[in-house]
Amino acid sequence: MNYEPDEQGYFGEYGGRFVPETLVAPLDELTAAYYGVRDDGAFQAEFHDLLKNYVGRPSPLYYAKRLSETLGGAKIYLKREDLNHTGAHKINNCIGQILLARKMGKKRIIAETGAGQHGVATATVCALFGLECVVYMGTEDMRRQEVNVFRMRLLGAEVRGVDSGSRTLKDAINEALRDWVTNVETTYYLLGSALGPHPYPLMVRDFQSVIGREAREQILEHEDRLPDVLVACVGGGSNSIGLFHPFLNDDVRMIGVEAGGRSNSIGEHAARFMDGGNVGVLQGTKSYLLQDNDGQIAMTHSVSAGLDYASIGPEHAFLHDTGRIEYVSANDDEALAAFETLSETEGIIPALESSHAIAHAMKIAPTLSRDHFMIVNLSGRGDKDINTVREELGN
Repeated sequence: MNYEPDEQGYFGEYGGRFVPETLVAPLDELTAAYYGVRDDGAFQAEFHDLLKNYVGRPSPLYYAKRLSETLGGAKIYLKREDLNHTGAHKINNCIGQILLARKMGKKRIIAETGAGQHGVATATVCALFGLECVVYMGTEDMRRQEVNVFRMRLLGAEVRGVDSGSRTLKDAINEALRDWVTNVETTYYLLGSALGPHPYPLMVRDFQSVIGREAREQILEHEDRLPDVLVACVGGGSNSIGLFHPFLNDDVRMIGVEAGGRSNSIGEHAARFMDGGNVGVLQGTKSYLLQDNDGQIAMTHSVSAGLDYASIGPEHAFLHDTGRIEYVSANDDEALAAFETLSETEGIIPALESSHAIAHAMKIAPTLSRDHFMIVNLSGRGDKDINTVREELGN
C-alpha cells in the first residue's frame, strides 16, 4: 500500500493546508526546498553525520529482561531514544529542519513546545549553528517543565510564555503561527511534530523514520526476524510515526497509545479517537480533534505535558481509518505506575509520555506467549518529569 501523501499533502482525506493567504507562498517555498533535499546525497550525508556524531545515533535497542520476566509473556525491547543528545527523539527532526533552514537562508528560528523537549532540541541546534531562537510555550507547561525552560534559556533561546486558552501546546502553536505570518521573510518555523500544514507532517515523519529503520536492523540482529508488536505513545505523533513508518508494509502489529487522562469525559483526556474526537481542522491540517458539542476545541488533560494536544497528525488519522494501526489509551494512573515499574525493574526513568507506551506494553505482554517479542519506543527520559511525578505520587 502507498503511504505517501498526494501533491496537496493529503493522506487519504486527512492533511492538506488550511492557512492564511500570507502563508501559502512560504509553504510553497518550504515544500520546494524540502523536495529538493529529500534525495540529495550531500544533504542526507550531512544529516546522518550529525545524527551519528552529534546526536549519538544509532540509539540502542535494549532487551528489558527484568521487566519482561516480571510481567511474564512476551519479551520487551526498548528503543532507547532517551539516550539521544538532549534526552528525546525530538533532536532527530530538529537536525534535519535546521539544515533545511540554513539552506533556505533563514537566520531566525521559531518553535513551539509542550513538554519542553522540542524547545530544548530547537535551542540546541540553533546554538550549534549560531541562529536566533524564539520558543513559544504555554505558561502552564512552563510551570510543569521549569527545568526545560531554564535549559532553553541557557542555550541562548528566548522563551515566550503564552497565557491564553489552556496555556499549553495548542496555544503555543497559535502564537508561533502568528509570529511566522508576521516575519515570513526572515523566519523559519521549526515545527516539532507530525502535524500542521503540508509539508510538515511528511518532513517530520521522514526525519524521525531513522528510529524505525534502526529498530528494524537491530531486531533482526537480536532475533533474526521482525517483531510481533510495536508500541509507541501518540501526542502529535512524531515518535510513533518515526518507529512505525518503516514497518507499515510488513506483517507487524502496531499500537499507538494516547493520553487517557483522568476519565473518559471530554476535557479530562487527550485521546482523539475516544469520546469527543471527530474530524475537523486545527492549526493548518484536517484530522481528528477533540471538540465540544458546539464544535469548539475542547480542553484537554494529561499528566504528561507532551501528550495533551487536542488534535493528532493527519497520517495517524489515515492509518486509524484504514485499520493499519490500533489506537488505544492509557490513563494518568497507569502511566505513573509504568513510570515507577520501569524505574524499579530496569534502572531507566522514562518520560511521562513514554510511560503511556510502557503502560500498554505492560498490559498486553502477559497475554502473549514467550516466543513473542515487542519493541516499545522509549521516546524520552524522565528527568524533566521528576517534579510532576513527585507531586502526583505525593497526592
